[in-house]
Amino acid sequence: MEKIIDYINGELPEHEKRAFEERLALDPELRAACEEEKALWNLMAEIKAPAVNEHIKSRFLDTLQVYKEAAAPRPGFLSRLKEIWNFQPQLKLSYALVLLCVGLGTGLYLNRKNHGEIARMSAEVSEMKQMMVLSLIENPSATERIRAVSMTQEIRNVDDTVIEALLSTLNRDPNDNVRLMTLEALTELADNPKVREGLVQSIVLQTSPIMQSAMADVMLKLQEKRSVKPLQKMLNRDDLNSTVKDKVEQTIQEILI
Repeated sequence: MEKIIDYINGELPEHEKRAFEERLALDPELRAACEEEKALWNLMAEIKAPAVNEHIKSRFLDTLQVYKEAAAPRPGFLSRLKEIWNFQPQLKLSYALVLLCVGLGTGLYLNRKNHGEIARMSAEVSEMKQMMVLSLIENPSATERIRAVSMTQEIRNVDDTVIEALLSTLNRDPNDNVRLMTLEALTELADNPKVREGLVQSIVLQTSPIMQSAMADVMLKLQEKRSVKPLQKMLNRDDLNSTVKDKVEQTIQEILI
């Protein structure tokens, strides 16, 4: 999957590009996957940002204003210190020590206050993004569902509700491109035990050759030994594509090494 994306974006070194094009010429399934990926990127280029809910926009602007007010320098403070400095030159050392102490104390205070405001604003923005993901992921348009999945990459701490929505999309969405994007998004979250377990359970639910192949790639990348049994179960399917079968068998061998 990575090489397909790099090839489409023109990011493969010349020798890898030639080797990949030779594979394309011989492998109709790889050509089909490449065309699907191109179509997906073209769809994503046409995606329009969803209209912002006015209530969410208002909350964000209010939070941003609080942050600006907290971060803004206090007018007059440095000017008054400068006046004192110039008015009493013989006490410069004393005032320097005072300035140092006041500066350190003020800096610590403002840093704590600003850190709290920034953290609160970041949490609110993350919450709004997660609300948008949950809304768009149920949209009838595959383009909007792809948009929802891609937005999860912008969320610092994805909560369990969004993870469940992504796993449900991976298992039930009728569109291969949406499921592929969802698989990529979940792979980025694979440090989460719930995500990892969900990916393993999803293996036997995939019926599309491109998804079966992609699942094998992900399990190999994660070196997930729990995936061996579901992958072996996949091999027992009568309708399993021969190319996918070869890949799954090789994946199992490499995971068990």
